[in-house]
Amino acid sequence: MTAEADAVNGAAQVVLGVDLGTTATKVVAFDVQGREHASASAGYPLLEPSPGEAVQDPAEITAAAFRAIRTVVAELASRGAVVRAVSFSSALHSLVGVDADGVALTPSITWADIRAKDQAARLRSTGKGLELHLRTGTPTHAMSPLTKLMWFREEQPELHARVALWAGIKEVVLHALTGEWVSDHSVASATGLFNLRSRTWDREALQLAGIGPERLPRLVATTYAGLRPLPETATELGLPADVPLVAGGGDGPLANLGLGAVRPGVVACSVGTSGALRVVVESPSVDPQGRVFCYALTEDRWAVGGAITNGGVAVRWAGDTMAPELEELAPELGDSPVEPVLDLAATVPPGCGGLIMLPYLLSERAPYWTSVPSAAYVGLTRAHGRAHLVRATLEGICQQLALVLESMRAAGNEVTEIRATGGVFNSRLWRQALADVLGMPVSFAKGHEGSSFGAALLGMQAVGLVGSVEAAESLIEIEETVQPDAAAVEVYATLRPLYSQVYAALLPAFTRIRELEETLPLAYPADLAEPGLEED
Repeated sequence: MTAEADAVNGAAQVVLGVDLGTTATKVVAFDVQGREHASASAGYPLLEPSPGEAVQDPAEITAAAFRAIRTVVAELASRGAVVRAVSFSSALHSLVGVDADGVALTPSITWADIRAKDQAARLRSTGKGLELHLRTGTPTHAMSPLTKLMWFREEQPELHARVALWAGIKEVVLHALTGEWVSDHSVASATGLFNLRSRTWDREALQLAGIGPERLPRLVATTYAGLRPLPETATELGLPADVPLVAGGGDGPLANLGLGAVRPGVVACSVGTSGALRVVVESPSVDPQGRVFCYALTEDRWAVGGAITNGGVAVRWAGDTMAPELEELAPELGDSPVEPVLDLAATVPPGCGGLIMLPYLLSERAPYWTSVPSAAYVGLTRAHGRAHLVRATLEGICQQLALVLESMRAAGNEVTEIRATGGVFNSRLWRQALADVLGMPVSFAKGHEGSSFGAALLGMQAVGLVGSVEAAESLIEIEETVQPDAAAVEVYATLRPLYSQVYAALLPAFTRIRELEETLPLAYPADLAEPGLEED
């Protein structure tokens, strides 16, 4: 049944899922059957003024969120739909410092900012990093707000002292909407400052960050529905004055809802510019070796997994570098910008004749959680051509996801099913390669908007429209399940140990290269200052 038909039979009841992404905010209205009624998106740039920095203007993001919400609410009003709640998702690991009046003193420091790499490395080298990971569920990495706060304390102490409150970008937007400072357990669990067991700010982490709990938002459950829009804000956006604003969660855990991957054993795989694997568990589960994260979803559901920094962005680089004339053909063909390049890669058999690539163009996260490595091709011979180089890049991304999957299993997590989503999977090569490298059937979901749908479902639970988030599973339609090719599975399984071995062998060289970076300047590519990075 369509939204129009609902309006004829009685006003449709919808929940808005607001997803504050790295490069755009997407707002989608869903009903309890999972049908989309209206949507809008508003973008903003990710600024990288120098290597290591990745920041945004929190005022631009807030304005974009308001704009997208206003557009969707207006469309719903024209159809007679009723907004029952607004629920929020956001990219994890962001950090904004504000003064006593709520005015931002810093940009929004995003997950992609790695200026705190030395602080993270120091924690890891002492063993303190693993202790913190086991308590907070957040890997000790430059992405985490904990290490960013340590960086501010050491590198910009006067600014660190002037900040009255440290928050993430979702907290900033919620404050603009409601006048309140709250942090949901999901976003908080990815800060490195939140104790998973006590569900409070961790005392030792706060000491390292140089702050007290009074300089952080009030903690609330992801289903907390006690927020209301300020009167002037409700009028500006066209929202009912008493509409519940649900705190929501982080985009990664909520993406599991958006795929219906809510039962233990069902893994959600998302690949866009970057990528991730996550499985939902019923109690906090932290890898003793610190290879995977554990973030909250609800009070009785947690997401365990790992994120990789280099997904589709690496294949796009390979196409731009190895076959730029094929990239130029794409607009004329009306296909995805990299489709001709993928067609080229498909001419090469699995394994690329022994050529492997560590795809760490933007450094890497799981399962190593270090900002040190760079990308590398290994096994290159005169017999290899550009098709091999492109395919090796794609295979390297899939192999990195396989290493994350191995880490999830090693940490005691059962894996019975894999569901995948992401723009790259419009490609047949990507779909087959993922199934072959992971060595399991992979199901591809149809239609839904990932984290925004997950946020809406969480909002539906919060206001009683659905009984639990497990309702997500029945609302997702599987478009296709790709079976792995046995011969390719064997090739990839044989090659996989080499990726870890080559990483370990090259780590000293990677470390030395990082030390020499300041003496070996590289003209920073202008296009990296444009929108393009998106965490998955």
